[in-house]
This record gives sequence, structure tokens and C-alpha cells, in this order.
Amino acid sequence: MRGEGTLRQGKRGQASGGKPPGGRLALLVALLLLPTAMGLAAPGVPALAVTTEGSGEQTYTVTLQILGLMTALTLLPAAVMMMTSFTRIIVVLSILRQALGLAQTPSSQILIGLTLFLTFFIMGPVLDKAYQEGVRPYLQEEISVTEALVRTREPFRHFMMAQTRETDLQLFAEIAGQKAFESPAQVPFSLLVPAFITSELKTAFQIGFLLFIPFLIIDLVVASVLMAMGMMMLSPMLVSLPFKLLLFVLIDGWSLLMGTLASSFYIAP
Repeated sequence: MRGEGTLRQGKRGQASGGKPPGGRLALLVALLLLPTAMGLAAPGVPALAVTTEGSGEQTYTVTLQILGLMTALTLLPAAVMMMTSFTRIIVVLSILRQALGLAQTPSSQILIGLTLFLTFFIMGPVLDKAYQEGVRPYLQEEISVTEALVRTREPFRHFMMAQTRETDLQLFAEIAGQKAFESPAQVPFSLLVPAFITSELKTAFQIGFLLFIPFLIIDLVVASVLMAMGMMMLSPMLVSLPFKLLLFVLIDGWSLLMGTLASSFYIAP
């Protein structure tokens, strides 16, 4: 029968050690692709390498530069909050919301957005100077990566030094075991950043205290009047809220606050 003949031919092929056509085709394709695979696996331009030039400067491969850039982008939010005017502004706006007695108005998203754009406005000269002195020459291949980082960092150093109190710098210098610095350029970034944040928090709480006083007076007056009228079951916060909003609107509070916050930062020349 036909099935028995096919079975005999299959057994005869296995007995003779022959390979099926599919196996031969796969072996042929593997032999043809082997040189190509070896060529792809051959080492090309090293991905992570540092080359020292004759002048002593070190150049990094593009892959290493991209890796450093991606790492820096992950730290960008922390740098925006800790090395700019962001901290002072958001703390003052949060205290103002509490002083007005508004729990969720304006919302946190609005406060953060307002703080972010006001920060860009205040930090405009610093960012422009950092770009002109550090980023732009590097993009034009006039300076190396190391020199570009140093030049970009200097405008931020001047800005933070202008806002930082000497007592805070001295405090962190004593903690770190550092001696007195002869010039601001000698202060390391690892010491300047925490001192700057501490000074910003102090200044923000001072401004917030001054903002809180007029609204606190309104709360005290309203509470005294309600108690004198015997209306103890009525919440003083509920009655004083319209008066505080009216006072804030009549004095054009938002313009005064934004102008005061913007002018409270000293931009070092």
C-alpha cells in the first residue's frame, strides 16, 4: 500500500543517516548569516570611553554624554525647587491660603503653576547668563563638557550666594568641618545648596508672618463681636472669610504680593 511504502522510505532515510530538507535549509541559512552576525558583533566605536587630549582636557563619547544628560534630567525637578526662587514663593503662597481661611482655593495645581512661571520670570537673567556663557559655547563646540558645566554653574552660584545668610553658611561649614572661606567661589555646592534652602525657608516664613497679621486681626475682631452678641454657635471663620476676601481684593493683594516676591530676590551682578 501507499502508506506502507512511505513508511519504508522514511525508515530507510533514517537508517541511512539522511537529514530532512527543512534541516538542510536551516543549516544553509545559518552558514550564510554567520559572517554577517560576526560583523555586527565586532566592536565598533566604544560606547563608554574617556579620551585625554594633549592639553589635558578629557572628552567623552556621545553615549556617555547622553547617559549623563538623562541622569541630569531626573534631577531637574529637585534642582528647580532647591536652587531657584521656587521654595520661597510656594511657601508664601501656601501660608497666604491658610491665612485667608481657604482650604482648597486656589488649588495646589494653580499655586504650583503660578510659582513655576513666576520662578522663570525671576530666574530669567540667571538662565540667560548660564546659556550664553556655558550652553551656547558648548553647542558651538568651542569648549569642552567640563568647562561648560563650570560656566553654567557659576550664575546659579552667584544667585544663591546673594540670597544666603552668612550664619547659615557658617552653620553648615561647621557641621562639615570646613574652615572659613576667603571668597564665595571657594564655597562648594554641597555646602551652598543646604544653606541656601535654609535661608529661603527663613525668609518665606518671615514674609508669611507679615501676611498673616492683618487676617488674624480680622479673625479676632469678628470673634469678639460674635461673642459680645452672644452668637457663640456661629463660626467666626465663616463670618470673617468675606471680610478677609474683601480686604485682599480692595488692596489689590495679588499684585502687591507678586511684586513683593519678585523684588525680594537680589540678582547678583
